[in-house]
Amino acid sequence: MENEDLLLRQMPHSLKGEQAVLGSILIDPDCVNKVMGKLRPEDFYLKQNREIFETILSMFTNARHIDGITVCEEMQQNGVYDEQTTRSYLAQLMDITPTSQNVEDYVEIVRNRALLRALVQASGEIASLAREGLGSAGNILEIAEQKIFSIRRGQGAQQMVRMKEVLPDVLDRLGEMSESENHLPGLSTGLSAIDRKITGLNKSDLILLAARPGMGKTSLALNMALSVAKNTKKTVAVFSLEMNREQLVTRILSAEALVENTRLRTGSLRETDWEKIAGATAVMTQLDIRIDDNPMLSVADMNAKCRRLENLCLVVVDYLQLMTSASGGPQRGDSRQQVVSDMSRMLKLMAKELNVPVICLSQLSRANEKREDKRPMLSDLRESGAIEQDADIVLFLYRDDYYNEDSEKHNIAECIVAKNRHGETGRVDLRWMPEYTQFSTLDSRYDDED
Repeated sequence: MENEDLLLRQMPHSLKGEQAVLGSILIDPDCVNKVMGKLRPEDFYLKQNREIFETILSMFTNARHIDGITVCEEMQQNGVYDEQTTRSYLAQLMDITPTSQNVEDYVEIVRNRALLRALVQASGEIASLAREGLGSAGNILEIAEQKIFSIRRGQGAQQMVRMKEVLPDVLDRLGEMSESENHLPGLSTGLSAIDRKITGLNKSDLILLAARPGMGKTSLALNMALSVAKNTKKTVAVFSLEMNREQLVTRILSAEALVENTRLRTGSLRETDWEKIAGATAVMTQLDIRIDDNPMLSVADMNAKCRRLENLCLVVVDYLQLMTSASGGPQRGDSRQQVVSDMSRMLKLMAKELNVPVICLSQLSRANEKREDKRPMLSDLRESGAIEQDADIVLFLYRDDYYNEDSEKHNIAECIVAKNRHGETGRVDLRWMPEYTQFSTLDSRYDDED
């Protein structure tokens, strides 16, 4: 008993707040709708309160009527009923709750105390790692940021989840998609032909966009980023390890204003161009696209910066082979292939942790240029076969007129869906407008050739 009292004094909690939440539900069953989704059983510090809430949660999930008597009966069936205390404690909860009208305030009290407990636990674990020196300072800092970020998102320590707890979210998502016009589970790329193939840019997906230099992969990624930012009104993060921020914004401005990129770079602008630029600028200033052009960024750096962004919905990385490892370079004995493999794996973990799609650009080896058919294949991925394994979707860009001046497909690019965890592979035609660094969808599409 003395040990329990000691723990109660040490760990943040609100006994009255927990009791008021439970009492409000028992007094007024309609309060359960205001509580579910905001609290979890582990948010209740006292074991008895936690067991009562777990019982109520189970009854709510199964559409059972909730009051003092039914909850008492359910606890008996679940084996968490104490003959000496349970019935009297449930009566006490209803008696001491002043009013159910303030249930949302009670919920906030319980959530705040649970958050403080999570912080206490995380800080203790971080302090222990630092004292014991388990790993480098950079690795411990990364672990610390992950713990704090997970608490901020309300996740706390990751736990196994029952399938029935996930089903409501799935059904809600299905309802949203059925009511939307495009019926896409993910964000639209702005290119309907690609959307149809990959069902949009889905949360936690790593999308690899690879091509030989000069094919337009940066332009395509920026086109997608611009479309997502305009359609969602949320934050898009762009990490450019090759081009500086002015060059990136110039490309985006060219695509949005439909003013030739060459004229924007040289300043040889017409009066009509300035009118288009003014209109595009008005649109672009309303968008939340964050650009980081630090060429020495690691995945850990990107992850840390993204965690601090509110309403983040998409991350673009240009490009994989220019990134550095968390330690700033290859470790002794590590090949470049191993370093790139590690970074691709970290990008996938970042996409999952942030729960947003991550588009990562990648160079291809020269192997395709030795073949008669120069269309890229998965085996052409440069420096790492692990990239293919980590990516949920692999897109290749190919322009026949890049290799053949007399090609009939002048300014037509093929977007090759080489890997797709969500559906079919194949090819789609895109119109390439180099003067505006912009892609658009063509009506005709290629299917896979068996």
